[in-house]
Amino acid sequence: MKTHTPEQATVADDPKAREALRLAFENTARWPQGFKGFTAELTVNINGKEFHGPVTVKGPREVSVQLSDGEVQKWAQDQLAMIAVHRGPRTFDESDGKYTLTMEEDGHPLGARLDIHGSHSFYRVKDHRITQINRTMSHPNMAPFAFTINVEESAITQDKKHLTTKYTVYYFSPEDGKLKNVESFTDTHARVGAADLPATRRIIAFENGCVVVKSFALSRHQLL
Repeated sequence: MKTHTPEQATVADDPKAREALRLAFENTARWPQGFKGFTAELTVNINGKEFHGPVTVKGPREVSVQLSDGEVQKWAQDQLAMIAVHRGPRTFDESDGKYTLTMEEDGHPLGARLDIHGSHSFYRVKDHRITQINRTMSHPNMAPFAFTINVEESAITQDKKHLTTKYTVYYFSPEDGKLKNVESFTDTHARVGAADLPATRRIIAFENGCVVVKSFALSRHQLL
């Protein structure tokens, strides 16, 4: 599977691609400007075993989770940090708008291909929504890996923005294309003030030769 186009020396920015991605960005729900975070009570369920504790989320790098199991605590903290990354307030120019963008109408059922040059990524965009994300990543002392996210379902918020509620992530090797893992996410949200906060998340994945179901539920949200 093709994950990204090799970067060329000069690529002209496509105004149509920029407008298409800008509209998709603006149609996506995020926490409001000035959002300071929230606290909540957390319940984690890993294949039937439950863990309980308080959480505080201020931003992607400021997530505090207190659970009795260190490994489960780190998993919950990582999940909440990922949500904060995607839902945190930011502008289009601070996000993908800072890259050179091009677009190709190739008849794909998930929409036009939109390349984000310089990020080893391309999206698919349809009906002013990002429907697929493809990215290749590499880190020091780690083998390169790639993933494809297919957005399957979304809800409409009080602000008339789209909020993803179901998506699937396919992880594979960019070198030989072999599938490594699949994770299926189902999310719900709770409206608190002017923000749509995470309420539940369920992840079905394949780990160590078996299917694993992990979930969390947040209650008693309080804005900071």
